[in-house]
Amino acid sequence: MANLRVVVADDQTLMREAVRIVLEAEDGMTVVGEAASGAALLVLLKRVDADVALVDLAMPPLDGIELLERIRSEHPAIKAVVLSGTDDPRHVAAALRRGAAFVLKSVNPSDLPAIIRQVVDGTTFVPVPGDVESRADARGALSDRELAVLVELAEGRTNQEIAGRLWVSKETVKFHLRNIYRKLDVSSRTDAIRFAHENDLLRAGL
Repeated sequence: MANLRVVVADDQTLMREAVRIVLEAEDGMTVVGEAASGAALLVLLKRVDADVALVDLAMPPLDGIELLERIRSEHPAIKAVVLSGTDDPRHVAAALRRGAAFVLKSVNPSDLPAIIRQVVDGTTFVPVPGDVESRADARGALSDRELAVLVELAEGRTNQEIAGRLWVSKETVKFHLRNIYRKLDVSSRTDAIRFAHENDLLRAGL
């Protein structure tokens, strides 16, 4: 599992410390710097070698959207992940247009490392409250990794066995399963497998 270098930007010291504790408890993930403002983050990114910038949008005086634009233009190799206290659809859309993923601060802390890895793998995590995807749209929304987990699930393997075969943690498998259930609009392993067979999803995951 590749080591990921993360910088955390939030104007609340307690939030930065909490995020650091969560991320550094994960094997293969290191917090290489912290910033209390957008301006400080831009300076920090010139000094450290980072893969991911985890940022709050509300850090005066620099506008959060402008910050995302600066990260994308000045550090295109760095993945930006917004960790926000608001689920305003306008903020979500604005972040996505600038290539960032969007995560609510109400997220289960144990899910955060898996979310970051999913973003780095190329799957954008976007919570959209109240949004009800059609089951057809949900099929196309599964990432390659989620399809791989679904295939392993259909083979009858446990979460621990899936984790070993895909070289990820058990918590990451649980995170992917929650995403699969949400996207397929199902509530159990059995329902997910049945849906996959009925809609030929397992062939796509091979």
